[in-house]
Amino acid sequence: MSSPKPRVGERLEEMRFPVLGREGTVAVGQPKDRWTMMFVYRGKHCPRCKRFLNKLNAALDNWTDVLDVVVVSADSEEKARADQQEFGWKFELGYGMSEAQMRSLGLYVSEPLSDAETDKIFAEPGSFGIRPDGTLMLVDISNGPAARPDLEELLDGMKFNIENNRPVRGTA
Repeated sequence: MSSPKPRVGERLEEMRFPVLGREGTVAVGQPKDRWTMMFVYRGKHCPRCKRFLNKLNAALDNWTDVLDVVVVSADSEEKARADQQEFGWKFELGYGMSEAQMRSLGLYVSEPLSDAETDKIFAEPGSFGIRPDGTLMLVDISNGPAARPDLEELLDGMKFNIENNRPVRGTA
């Protein structure tokens, strides 16, 4: 089931997620000095997510030269930590995304197919480009694990948008 989609050009509802490796939370949707790219992934149970996030991690310096990167899922701290330790991810890794947060972002929400997959609902993938004022510039949402943005193309497009102060597109 999907949720109403957030509107580009409008302020994202402020959300906070606990993050591995430090006290406190990471926040999105509030004013800050830099652009942010937030990637939502399905969780530890998803091998396609790991491939995507490993590619992101390999290119992370290129991304963080331009904007902040936040990655988040509904996973527990233990599951997120296990993945971070196994793969050596260096990006900010948030966990514990609530169903209300998933729906606020317009993400598709899935029930696990079995206990072997996971033990609770989870969000399908999404990518969100957020301006320093907290407004959404870009929204890319998938209903399943196979459809993901090309990270090189996405970064190139975000650089262009940032450097040229491009207006939001696709508002209707």
